[in-house]
Amino acid sequence: MPVYLVALWGKYVCYALLALSIDLIWGYCGILSLGHGAFFALGGYAMGMYLMRQIGSRGVYGNPILPDFMVFLNYKALPWYWYGFDHFWFAAIMILLAPGLLAFCFGWLAFRSRVTGVYLSIITQAMTYALLLAFFRNDFGFGGNNGLTDFKDILGFNVQAQGTRLVLFSVSCIALALGFFICRAVITSKFGKVLVAIRDAESRTRFLGYRVENYKLFVFVLSACMAGVAGALYVPQVGIINPGEFAPASSIEAVIWVAVGGRGTLTGAALGALVVNYGKTYFTSGFLAPYWLFLLGALFVAVTQLLPRGIVGTWRYYMSKRREQQAADDAEAAVPPAPPPSATSLLARPAE
Repeated sequence: MPVYLVALWGKYVCYALLALSIDLIWGYCGILSLGHGAFFALGGYAMGMYLMRQIGSRGVYGNPILPDFMVFLNYKALPWYWYGFDHFWFAAIMILLAPGLLAFCFGWLAFRSRVTGVYLSIITQAMTYALLLAFFRNDFGFGGNNGLTDFKDILGFNVQAQGTRLVLFSVSCIALALGFFICRAVITSKFGKVLVAIRDAESRTRFLGYRVENYKLFVFVLSACMAGVAGALYVPQVGIINPGEFAPASSIEAVIWVAVGGRGTLTGAALGALVVNYGKTYFTSGFLAPYWLFLLGALFVAVTQLLPRGIVGTWRYYMSKRREQQAADDAEAAVPPAPPPSATSLLARPAE
């Protein structure tokens, strides 16, 4: 298989993990986040900072401490928030801590204020847009609009080597499987039943004595950490991370993946990410490239109108109805037919 296909499908798998994290909060708790790309990008920047520190003196300007963009912008010293990123263990902690801490602070304020529905979605979109504007600034210390790129090594291995790309793809698949089992464990537990109750009737669940905000905060932070891991695995396979990942359109597109695959199905969310992104790669390389956004919008409208349960949700609904019909037919066939009336019973029947 060509190396570029390994990297391409590795990117798809990372997107599937992001879709899985959105499905956990939207499909099972009713939290529609239109800013989940922010957590994805924060995890990506944490990995990108580690990869930039591994370049050392091999950069264009040959500075062993400062990345090239800092030398170009006349930075005199490394900013304090870059300290520690020369160690992989520190970067791994920040991959979880940065999006998790942002999700905790945002969720604590939003959920305790009982912000729900479309208002919460708008606030999440405003959050990611604010981060987009901040990371675009050159003086913010993250490369400005060019972002972080020109990576060399990861854990001492050439990030462009075929073997390294294969390992990154394998790790991405393992992370997706692990994320699926974590989500499955959550939703099949008592905790998950409460999440579904919050989704369907939040006021009634609160009236029954459950601290709804605590449940929502925990699952929101868990989802953000999963998105951060997806972003961290995405960066070394793509080779760049820039503020464009914070764009609200990217978060909305991730929600479309979940809707297409099937909200509240887990497997449907991952499948939707793979299908839509494969279609994006296919259609944006031909004569339909200028019309891709129109196709994506039409796909979302078509799924909403014709397949409101998504691909997997519709298939499961169809199969459940088919099993019910089969069970009814089997039960009807198992009932013995009534015996025909005998001559004696006919003679004994009174005349009308």
